[in-house]
Amino acid sequence: RYEGVDERIRQRLVTDEISIGDYVLTGGELPALILIDAVTRLLPGALGDPTGAEDDSHAGGLLEYPHYTRPPEFRGERVPDILLSGDHAKIEKWRREQSLLRTLERRPDLLEKADLSEKERKFIENQKVNFQ
Repeated sequence: RYEGVDERIRQRLVTDEISIGDYVLTGGELPALILIDAVTRLLPGALGDPTGAEDDSHAGGLLEYPHYTRPPEFRGERVPDILLSGDHAKIEKWRREQSLLRTLERRPDLLEKADLSEKERKFIENQKVNFQ
């Protein structure tokens, strides 16, 4: 909500208030577009992959793991070997751990509500030393 809207209107006519973050914008156009985009992603057929919205960042309460494409080496930096191993169980474990680490580093507040196993909680506790 922005200055200039009569409080009586907000109190009597507004049914919901939605925050898109802790910052100030010049108008309501960008928040409206963000809301339209977020809702559109949930509509059937809006995304190329039907499971895309479920798999995307924040859907599981955590930030996404790092993504890599081809070539396996770019400007001297290699894709992590585990991702090239073909061992799908190890790849999934790596992705989950990277997701936990990225969330710990960038949005630790999300970890409080995330559905984590006891093993994942211990993993996070062991990693906290690196982020202090």
